[in-house]
Amino acid sequence: MLRTVPPMDANTLVIDRDASTCSDTPAGGASAGRGSDALAADTSPGRGSDPQAADTPPGGGRDRPAVTELRLSAFRSHRSAVFPIGPMTLLAGASGSGKSNALQAYEALALLGSGRDLATAFPQPLECVPERAVADRQGRRGFRIGCTVDGPAGPVRLDVAVQAEPRLRVVGERLTGGGRTLLTTALRDPSRSVLEAAWHTAGSAIVTRGPLPDDRLGTALLPLRVAGSTDAQLQVLAAAEQVVVALRSVFACDPRPERMRAPVPAGSGRLRRGCDNLAEVLHRTRSECARRHARLAAAARTGCAGAVDDLTVEELANGRVRALLDRGAAGGATPLGRLGEGELRYLGLALVLLTGPGVLAMDQVAEVPVAYQSLTVIADGFDRCLDPQQARQLVALGAEMCARGHIRLVGTVTDASCARGIGGVTVVDLVP
Repeated sequence: MLRTVPPMDANTLVIDRDASTCSDTPAGGASAGRGSDALAADTSPGRGSDPQAADTPPGGGRDRPAVTELRLSAFRSHRSAVFPIGPMTLLAGASGSGKSNALQAYEALALLGSGRDLATAFPQPLECVPERAVADRQGRRGFRIGCTVDGPAGPVRLDVAVQAEPRLRVVGERLTGGGRTLLTTALRDPSRSVLEAAWHTAGSAIVTRGPLPDDRLGTALLPLRVAGSTDAQLQVLAAAEQVVVALRSVFACDPRPERMRAPVPAGSGRLRRGCDNLAEVLHRTRSECARRHARLAAAARTGCAGAVDDLTVEELANGRVRALLDRGAAGGATPLGRLGEGELRYLGLALVLLTGPGVLAMDQVAEVPVAYQSLTVIADGFDRCLDPQQARQLVALGAEMCARGHIRLVGTVTDASCARGIGGVTVVDLVP
């Protein structure tokens, strides 16, 4: 069962992976999902301004859509599990507790919200079916996931049921908000690759019905199907767009030290998931984002062994660049390729926390003003390869950036002691 335990400055919950929901939400958890009064971040890479100097939407961060709850009704090792998601949330637990499974579901919802198909979101769907799940008479098995997104339209719930076998398809979807069901889809004819959808209309016809494909999220398609000519239709569109904006604003990060050591071609690319092109991005941001680069250099001084004056980039003769730690006049320079795995993961995650969508290789919501977007970083193994001091410094940096409204962060850690005494962090302990 889920139970609340006394916090150590960071808010802490304990969840049994096979158990129920959260009724008491900690400060900074789901009840705080409509945002703090934190300042918005300038996520444009070329403006070179400090995140605190950017314009904010009316009401501070409250108008930024954000996922405030993740529900795994039946997914892999989880049944009837509900996870509150605050500005900075760490899922903590031993191996096998299901923390990575929760992040997988979050990333899958993000892909579906971006318009990707089921095969992209769930490349191995049978592994997502809960253990010991029994097929029905037609041989069908599947899984159910969902989330709550808070924002200008208020709390909006999205729940999706997916069939994994005999073939991958959506079999049902429900979007609710304002005490009303805004969208439902259902599989009426298994021989067809469409769902029957019904969305709220009001007026003489309470709902409008139409077909939607069974391999994509219906909520992401609503802006293309609903005219928005009535107040009820506008409510449906506002709810759907709020969910889509929140899910599209996700960047999954997992620095891979073995790929970060070699020089890379110079260019103006964006930081990839594995941070393997870190030197290329530093080459660009060092001149474009002076303040953020200074913050990254300061982070390197606390997270890397030895003296560190700066992070520099060397242009090689073959058109490639490599990043170096400037050790000062007496120490020379150390190529990043000579650093330990923990140091490289630390630098990659610190760079992500200090930048924005314009620097990261992610789907940008170009039609929505930056001040109304909230970047969410999801990082499985947030403390992997890090020593206790590095992990604590990284958590402190994340808490600072999340408090500003610059980003939101959902990560997994094996040991939550790195968050002890750091305010603004919601820790969810998972019990195997």
